Parts: sequence; C-alpha cells; structure tokens
Amino acid sequence: MVAVNYVGEELWSYFSAPWEKRVDLAWQLMEIAEQLTNNDFEFALYLLDVSFDNFAVGPRDGKVIIVDAENVLVADKRLIKQNKPENWDVWYESRFDDCDKEACLSFSKEILCTRVTVDHNYYAICQNLLSRHATWRGTSGGLLHDTPAEIAKDGRLEALLDECANPKKRYGRFQAAKELREYLGRLSNNVR
Repeated sequence: MVAVNYVGEELWSYFSAPWEKRVDLAWQLMEIAEQLTNNDFEFALYLLDVSFDNFAVGPRDGKVIIVDAENVLVADKRLIKQNKPENWDVWYESRFDDCDKEACLSFSKEILCTRVTVDHNYYAICQNLLSRHATWRGTSGGLLHDTPAEIAKDGRLEALLDECANPKKRYGRFQAAKELREYLGRLSNNVR
C-alpha cells in the first residue's frame, strides 16, 4: 500500500504563471538551496534529482515544497571538519553539464561527502529550474523565461542566472547564487 498526500500543484504548472509569481517561486527555490546547504545543524542535504515535478506549491500559502526527496544525499559537515579528508576545506564548484536531456546533473557523491563548502544545490536549482539551460516537457528557458523588458534591459538577471548555472569565474557560482537570492528577493518584494 502507498499513501500519498496532496500538498499542491507541481512547480511545472507555474511555468506560464505571471512573472511576479514566477519570481517569487524562483526566490523561494534559491532560499531552499541555501537552507539545505548551510544551516545551524551542520548537515548539508544535497538534492540529486532536481526537476519541475519534484517540487510543489502550497495552495494556501504559495510556499514551495520539496515533494520528492527520494534522491537526497546527507553530508555531516561536523564530521567532515573533524576527519579532515583530503581537500576537505577547498571549495567545490560543480561542473556545468550541457546535455540534451531534461534535468541533467553531474556530481560526485564522494566529493559531496568530503567537502565542507559545496555549491551543488545552487547549481542544481539554477541549471535545471531557473536558467535558460533548463528544459522540461519540450520547453526551455527555465522558470524565469520571458523576462519583462524593464528587467531584462540591464542584463543583470540573465548574467546572474548564467553565472549560477555555468560559471565563468572561479567560484563564481557561490557569489552569483548569493546575489541572485538578494536580487530575486528585491524583485519579489517590489512586485507583491
């Protein structure tokens, strides 16, 4: 027997929602990536299967919820700091995976479990859900597709999304993710 609970529409159903709603959802996704990566418990929870159908949006409060946590890797940062495996304190930046399938991610479980500072969740959310590299059910452009002209004109959002998905600078994704969270937060507050 399998018990299921309806928690809301899957994220995919918001792909064509008004811009304001998509910005809010994108901000929530980046906040989830941050909370799963850096938290007071010193456990990182790395999402290994990130796609539009693994998230839902609560019908009452509009909150993004992880609905399929079947593929999550748990890394004990305290234990990593204690055991000090080789390169444990070297920041790890995930490699961009330009594949022709939906929801592609490349990762090393060994590295995720032996480094304290890892950008995997930012990479997964940006590449598979938010950026122009995200494809799903025959669509492309990610959740933040068709940016309004007044936001697109300065190129900041596109640049942050590109650097978050496929960094050009060393450790660029870490900075881009931080700035993207702040930028989306400001946009979200401005459009509410």
